[in-house]
Amino acid sequence: MFDELLLANRRYAEAFDLAGLSGQASKGLALVTCIDTRIEPLAALGLRPGDAKILRNAGGRVTDDVLRSLVLATGLLGIARIAVMHHTSCALAGHSDEQLRAMLTPTQAEAVRDWPLRGMPDPDEALERDVDLIASCPAMPAGLPVAGWRYDVATGRIVDLIEANTTVPQGRSAPRK
Repeated sequence: MFDELLLANRRYAEAFDLAGLSGQASKGLALVTCIDTRIEPLAALGLRPGDAKILRNAGGRVTDDVLRSLVLATGLLGIARIAVMHHTSCALAGHSDEQLRAMLTPTQAEAVRDWPLRGMPDPDEALERDVDLIASCPAMPAGLPVAGWRYDVATGRIVDLIEANTTVPQGRSAPRK
């Protein structure tokens, strides 16, 4: 399988045309979404390579590392808005971390016993929490729009559920224009 992938990459590299793209996100968007193979973020949003920064993990959850990446993206890579996009029929939805551990092999469950798996017993609450983690992060620029979306894997439609803006952390003043 790896050999097939590397062969496909050689064909891809022969016609490669993205070398001139900037490291900046031309649309100013960062999207946090799930690793689910039914989601094609660029196509679903009418975007092309170079338009947005896409951060993917199991569940599309906002973790410390996602926050780190978003802070760097807003500070260095032209990000001016962030969307968190969870989806229907997610393997993490309706399950607590304990329930998710019980679905793993005993070896896996033991290896990750102290890890937050970020199950979503209540998917709406999880989406709200993830948006709030970004909106309340003191390292985010003040006034940055943050949205919470749900992607329907059966239809490809996105529902806009939450809209927020980052706030000015205590002790900092809003940037002057």
